[in-house]
Amino acid sequence: MYEKYLVNDIPKEFLWGGAVTASQTEGGWDCGGKGVCPPDLIPLVKNRKQNNLMTTVDIQSAIEDKKNYYPRRYAIDWYHDYKDDIKLLKELGIKCLRTSINWARIFPNGDDEYPNEEGLKYYDGFIDELLKNGIEPLITISHFEMPVNLALKYNGWYNRKVIDFFVKYATVLFERYKGKVHYWIPFDEMNLIARESFNQFGMPSDVIPNTFENKLRALHHEMVAACKITKIAHKIDKNNKVGTMITNHLSYPLTCKPEDAMASLKNDQFEDFYIEVQACGGYPKTMFRFLNENNYDIDYLEEDEIVFQEGKADFIGISYYNSRTVSVVSVQNLEDPEVENPYLETSDWGWIIDPLCLRYCLNRLYDHYHLPIFILELGLGTHDTVVDGKVHDQERIHYLSEHLKQMKEAILDGVQVMGCLMWGPIDIVANSTAQMSKRYGFIYVDIQDDGSGSRARIKKDSFDWYQRVIETNGSEL
Repeated sequence: MYEKYLVNDIPKEFLWGGAVTASQTEGGWDCGGKGVCPPDLIPLVKNRKQNNLMTTVDIQSAIEDKKNYYPRRYAIDWYHDYKDDIKLLKELGIKCLRTSINWARIFPNGDDEYPNEEGLKYYDGFIDELLKNGIEPLITISHFEMPVNLALKYNGWYNRKVIDFFVKYATVLFERYKGKVHYWIPFDEMNLIARESFNQFGMPSDVIPNTFENKLRALHHEMVAACKITKIAHKIDKNNKVGTMITNHLSYPLTCKPEDAMASLKNDQFEDFYIEVQACGGYPKTMFRFLNENNYDIDYLEEDEIVFQEGKADFIGISYYNSRTVSVVSVQNLEDPEVENPYLETSDWGWIIDPLCLRYCLNRLYDHYHLPIFILELGLGTHDTVVDGKVHDQERIHYLSEHLKQMKEAILDGVQVMGCLMWGPIDIVANSTAQMSKRYGFIYVDIQDDGSGSRARIKKDSFDWYQRVIETNGSEL
């Protein structure tokens, strides 16, 4: 009766693909005139906590350290050799690859007068190689890779001056890759404000205390910068599409107690705030109340409101790994509002496994904003082992299959999903732990946590599985 109104399948133009970052793949940390960025300063340390703080002394010590191993300085060496891996990604069938451009490779100090041409030439070759192999590039402009000099000299994003440096950098990219890159993300997972500190904001903790107020100030400057460059991107190329991005932190209430339901609502309002600014053109009233009640000074200027209005995002990008459960008690802790959900299992690294929440998240965001949604990261980190030259990663296949089924249900619900990019389609250094042993890929890379290994690439069982998913446009999961 209502068939003509229904969505019957995944759209033909759906972008299946993968996602990585420059700092987790390239290596070459001191090659081609590149400056130092935060991931270069993270050594392999057992049980490293995600909420990384660094003082000015820590930064300088890490730069000069010759004793410890820093995995992302070497990564999987795409700086010297990416062509064979791109061929493997083409064989996999992906239509889109999301990666970042390392800001410190383009402006080594951040405040340089001119961009580093050698760095730009590297990305010229990389982007051209993707296009040659029929792979659409999607570029994250800042994925925790700001030049460390901006932290030491300006206190990172705490300083409004950094907005101008970022705008200059982004404008160079828009002009250089006009007609080649059509999809852009200004900042990765902006709502990681509680978990990320130095990585995201570049604020030395001995100069700028790691308070929630100071991080909100830095975040405000990032959002002003994101909206400024969105306007510029549209002006330079009308075909540019610029998205805002968060990781899913939408929540379930722990119980049906009204206070827990209200706690979940308040959590979601705070998570929506990041999208609200960039998609709707301004801060929601709930955020102004929060700032006022806490007497927070975030350097909010009236002129910023014009920037927000003129630089609205074209789509919403999300990463999806897990769900969040909160209670009226837990949300009092803004740094860690989660409580254990007794109905859900976890991965080897303690991450909650919840496929159904992907459908919930997609529906919730689309109902609220009516903007296309791009799944920019989806994946499972596991301990993969090579047996007789093969990697049997059935756990990954099951995990991704169950999540894609829920994504498909969301599409049938009417949610406009642009594409789905699997995190780390080739094994890369993990962001949260700096380990190679936390593997996400369909392609095994024989590099171990300490950097040893043959560097050989091995197709896992999931390679053939995902290849078939793409070939059938998701009809075979």
